[in-house]
Amino acid sequence: MRLLVVIPCLNEAATVASVIKDIPRAIAGIEAVTVAVVDDGSTDATAAVSRDAGAVVLSHGENRGVGAAFQTALSFAIDGGFDVMCNIDADRQFDPNDIPRLVKSIVDGEADFVSASRFVDASFMPDMPKVKHWGNLRMSSLVSGLAGKRFHDVSCGFRAYSREALLQLNLHGRFTYTQETFLDLAFKGLRIKEIPVKVVYFAERKSRVAGNLFKYAQRTSSIIFRLYRDYHPLRFFWSIAGALLFVGVCFGSILLTHYVLTGKFTGQIWSGFVGGFFVVLGIAFGIVGVVADMLDRIRVNQERILYLLKKSSQTSTSEALSLAQAPTTQKTTTAA
Repeated sequence: MRLLVVIPCLNEAATVASVIKDIPRAIAGIEAVTVAVVDDGSTDATAAVSRDAGAVVLSHGENRGVGAAFQTALSFAIDGGFDVMCNIDADRQFDPNDIPRLVKSIVDGEADFVSASRFVDASFMPDMPKVKHWGNLRMSSLVSGLAGKRFHDVSCGFRAYSREALLQLNLHGRFTYTQETFLDLAFKGLRIKEIPVKVVYFAERKSRVAGNLFKYAQRTSSIIFRLYRDYHPLRFFWSIAGALLFVGVCFGSILLTHYVLTGKFTGQIWSGFVGGFFVVLGIAFGIVGVVADMLDRIRVNQERILYLLKKSSQTSTSEALSLAQAPTTQKTTTAA
């Protein structure tokens, strides 16, 4: 099996070389390890330092976001025919020597997606700001509720993916990818496992993704709910329709109660108009849900076609590599 270790970078020249050098090259079940750095528009010497340390550098030329960096890594892994991909940050918060622990479950066929977890083991609890800890727990609860499975840490950037997970992933978020990955693979029924790891936090370092917690929560929530809408459209729109119909019935009840008690509509007729508006709006959302559910069949078929195209392309690449690596034999002919 071939392993690709991906390091997304934005101005990480000070630490990226040490991370590259500390990545284990001898891992049980892995024949070859390739390190790739995704340079997301760095303005320092990140690219040059990474090349000097022996990594393949994939440059964006401009800053596109960590979600776009992951998409670049994903395409490179699929096109390169890698069996396993592991992504790790360049700031040394995570220990590269933990990579074999994440990869092991995939090599042994126990999981398709393995994520490092900062919170699954209380003894590994990181020394991080309380507000960030609270936000991570709330985000994990939200994703767990939507996926119907218990996850402890859905925002950690240290992960490993099997070839099947790489082929199945279909992400759209450019801002980040961490929570979307959990939901996308969980909805598709792939095996997900969390591995506890120790994390080092640097007080002077500010997160580029979650620097503004309110903005981070707003943008990640948008990605999560759009994904949930696409995978469960009937449940999504009918939940909204049910809430609107409930409000409409409540306002209608005010008018009905007033009529029963007084025999007149005057005085509370406004509640009838408001209730009618919410009822019509609820019915409209219910119809949208039915239409979206019908369109969901098209999405499923399109994702299946995309999966087969990726798989076919990767199979062709693997066969080409096998032929290129196979020893050649020369035939000699003797003239009569």
